[in-house]
Amino acid sequence: MADGKKLKLGLPKGSLQESTIEIFKRAGIRVHASERSYFPGCDDEELDIMLVRSQEMARYVADGVFDAGLTGYDWVMESGVKIHEVCELLYAKSGFRPVRWVLAVPNDSPIKSVKDLEGKRIATELVGVVKKWLAKNGVKAEVEFSWGATEAKAGPLVDAIVELTETGSSLRANKLRIVEELLTSSTRFIANENSWKDAWKREKMENMAMLLQGALAAEGMVGLKMNVAQKDLEKVMKLLPAMKRPTIASLSEPGWSALEVVIEEKTVKKLIPQLKRAGAEGIIEYPLNKVIP
Repeated sequence: MADGKKLKLGLPKGSLQESTIEIFKRAGIRVHASERSYFPGCDDEELDIMLVRSQEMARYVADGVFDAGLTGYDWVMESGVKIHEVCELLYAKSGFRPVRWVLAVPNDSPIKSVKDLEGKRIATELVGVVKKWLAKNGVKAEVEFSWGATEAKAGPLVDAIVELTETGSSLRANKLRIVEELLTSSTRFIANENSWKDAWKREKMENMAMLLQGALAAEGMVGLKMNVAQKDLEKVMKLLPAMKRPTIASLSEPGWSALEVVIEEKTVKKLIPQLKRAGAEGIIEYPLNKVIP
């Protein structure tokens, strides 16, 4: 540890917690969180970690309570505070794509666009963003904060909701339809502006960002190793994706080469038999933790 220095890091408590800890693990940073504790252990002695709800993270980072934190772009926008964005980390609680905040109404609602919200009542957790969106569109409507079960409120309690969705399946299950999309959000690694100016803290955050992005880049990818005779090399090369040119090294046995390539895991089940028939031997498939460009 560098002279006892520590980086105060906030990690999201709740829906993002499990996926965040898993990505940190693949990045080589093991975080150990018990079910009831807000202060997880970590094998990196330079990190001082606390779990905080994503909705509060940006404010605590901006205030200097944390040097850095992970939270959604949506909650950064909702907080309205000034922070430095270190990088985007494209993952959510159940996948590796951005999530959406959408305007949704019951299937039989007459509301077809934002203009139809004039004088209506809307429930959401993202009150500040929704109010700005309405003002931008010149619409006056009542926006109330929802403490949960937002989807159930559309119809009986409010005219419309603005809710977070990844696939839209939950909205459809509750007989709601999407009218418009307000915001696309993904996880962001954010830093306190003063902490970012500190050389040691900045380097620590940049190193973490590199490892975390490398872990995400490795998602769905595997490595392949194989030996190929010189006479079969051209046939094997034609089977490999054009953008994934392999590393080629000569073997001690004359006329043979070793090939190594990183490819999408979903292509392997078709590719390996084709490589074997083309002359590849000793094919090894192995998992990847990180891919650093």
